[in-house]
Amino acid sequence: MKKIAILQSNYIPWKGYFDLINLVDEFILYDDMQYTRRDWRNRNKIKTPSGLQWLSIPVINKGKFYQKINETEVLDHDWCHDHWRAISLNYCKAPFFKEYEDRIRSVYEACEKETYLSRINYRFLTELCDILGIHTKITWSSDYTLSEGKTERLVNLCLSAGGDAYLSGPAAKDYIVDQCFIDANVKLAYMDYSGYPEYPQSFGAFEHGVSVLDLIFHTGPDAHRYMKSFPDSIHPGGDLFK
Repeated sequence: MKKIAILQSNYIPWKGYFDLINLVDEFILYDDMQYTRRDWRNRNKIKTPSGLQWLSIPVINKGKFYQKINETEVLDHDWCHDHWRAISLNYCKAPFFKEYEDRIRSVYEACEKETYLSRINYRFLTELCDILGIHTKITWSSDYTLSEGKTERLVNLCLSAGGDAYLSGPAAKDYIVDQCFIDANVKLAYMDYSGYPEYPQSFGAFEHGVSVLDLIFHTGPDAHRYMKSFPDSIHPGGDLFK
């Protein structure tokens, strides 16, 4: 069985995004879809002593209402310095910050040369996957021929990638037509994001929905134990295709 997941790229996403990647054999970045404003494509949250703080990449979107994610360009590169400063300021005392400081900073420095949001997200995704020990193949939907129809396109991408099983995010239940997968003989399962264990975290009440950087800086090499897709996770998610 070859398992496929298809999702738009996010900026320094939360741990659940990486669990989805780790549970499949090929993760397809769906970045030839329309860019959505005030979404996770160009922003995410970190914890600070004053509460949650958004880190947003400024992008050029004035008059570009229908541009695709992979067509979206950054407005300037000052954000690289600003985001790294915010991260280092708020996580410098985390137990494993020093261990990963150089790796994360180097990605921000490399992104100063990147024009497109999609490529920036890809740089962070691949580096963070490597840190977490995730070795899933990551490709782009533009590598394949796309068909018409919301669900039909997902099925076609899955088949084109040689997949016979598709793992979807739970929000897609609102629009996915299950019968399309049944007709194509592709197993369909939905990710379960419930039941995550808490880990030692700074600054007040525990927050699950922050960037995975929070988990990495606080738990280091044990980060996978607080996720759901690893065999030695505290609360493993199990086989969603059973």
